[in-house]
Amino acid sequence: MVIVIDFGSQYSQLIARRVRECRVYCQIEPPAVAIDTIRSLNPEGIILSGGPASIYEKNSPKIDPAVFDLGIPVLGICYGMQFMIDTLGGKVEKSAKREYGFAELAIKTPAALFDGIEQKTACWMSHGDSIVELPSDFFVTASTDNTDFAAVAAPRQKLYGLQFHPEVHHTRKGKQILKNFLVNICACKQNWTMKAFAKEAISRIQTSVGDKKVILGLSGGVDSSVTALLIHKAIGKNLTCIFVDNGLLRLNEADRVKKLLKQHLAINIRFVNAGKQFLSALENVTDPEKKRKIVGKIFMEIFEAEAKKIEGAAFLAQGTLYPDVIESRSAFGGPTSIIKSHHNVGGLPKKMKLKLVEPLQFLFKDEVRKLGKTIGLPEELVWRQPFPGPGLAIRIVGEINRRRLSILRKVDAILMEEVKASGYYKRLWQSFAVLLPIKSVGVMGDKRTYENIVAIRAVESKDAMTADWARLPYKLLGQISNRIINEVGGVNRVAYDISSKPPGTIEWE
Repeated sequence: MVIVIDFGSQYSQLIARRVRECRVYCQIEPPAVAIDTIRSLNPEGIILSGGPASIYEKNSPKIDPAVFDLGIPVLGICYGMQFMIDTLGGKVEKSAKREYGFAELAIKTPAALFDGIEQKTACWMSHGDSIVELPSDFFVTASTDNTDFAAVAAPRQKLYGLQFHPEVHHTRKGKQILKNFLVNICACKQNWTMKAFAKEAISRIQTSVGDKKVILGLSGGVDSSVTALLIHKAIGKNLTCIFVDNGLLRLNEADRVKKLLKQHLAINIRFVNAGKQFLSALENVTDPEKKRKIVGKIFMEIFEAEAKKIEGAAFLAQGTLYPDVIESRSAFGGPTSIIKSHHNVGGLPKKMKLKLVEPLQFLFKDEVRKLGKTIGLPEELVWRQPFPGPGLAIRIVGEINRRRLSILRKVDAILMEEVKASGYYKRLWQSFAVLLPIKSVGVMGDKRTYENIVAIRAVESKDAMTADWARLPYKLLGQISNRIINEVGGVNRVAYDISSKPPGTIEWE
């Protein structure tokens, strides 16, 4: 395995993805990680990420310098490279000219990191500081017109640095560079697979849970379904799944999910109807973070009440994924900025009585789907699009009430029907409707109307960390809009969201 130290880069999780795409397991750790912890993990290599800070700033993130004395390869990227050079006696200063975007990389030493890569290639720069003096034993391996020290190395110490970002797709040979580091320099074996992960995860669950019982919130989505099947394989009948109808689900979703789960998963499942409880608590609440916290709080209250009915229940399992963790509380304590809280990791009470089991917390969504296939989850469950824990509460912008829920459910049902019929469902990461807190003037049957506006959101993505709006055919968009306005009372205008992530998020709230 390889450790990625998160210095606060927006690309830290992308580094992790690229490493895993090379079939090498990696784990993100904060700069504060103890050197003894690193030793105990026994990594083949370490990658220091970029970050927004300057190395000469007060309180800039730093890792124990002993990391350079472990005798294993270290690759510093952008800020990570600058930290390495500064720590080992070199010099970093503010650049006379900031470099951002594409640059032509001229490779001076084609061996090691640049093995098999042409002498000149495109790379992606994003830095306002530059190295002006190298420590002894380091030498330049590549440059750009603006940056003399675009890549450096001290092979004897197994230390390497890149001022550019190999993890982004804009760096044409970036994945090859990372593969060279992992395979040629770190001597990693490319043997990390979902089969291996499943075997290890099952073993970890058995060790941590023992003969205790686990309860799991099962929504019917791929995350919770994979979590349920994985834990069931580990502890069998000691797992009890609870499906909570929070009154915030799609049209007929509760009945459809019940049928699907009973048909495919031979697991203990309890069904709880708690719609009134959730809707009452959400009355007159418009702030999206408050909505998430309220849903999370009631969710846990219900679980703790159900847990009391299950003798020996000591653990709560959740299908928390890596992007949830990264966006909600920074990457494992690292300085990455918090974007929003997630239902799984942001809405839990501080004095929760149950211990958490989160076997998917190091996986991205596409990896979870692969895991689902590996352990035998049916295709219908594997390919379900993501649906947020707070449900329609965060797809109704503003006040939540039964009428607004009814409108959105009908709109959403039409959208799902059309997207599936068009063949786009599996091609999209997510597609959903949002009910806006504004109305617009319209004309229907020669009469003036003043009704609700709905926005349609459809995005393409690999892991939800970044996403691009889907270029759905105009004919399909027209069909969706026409059906919604004609079939759903209270809506007279449909908008299509063409913003990407970043700067927007996938969900509106």
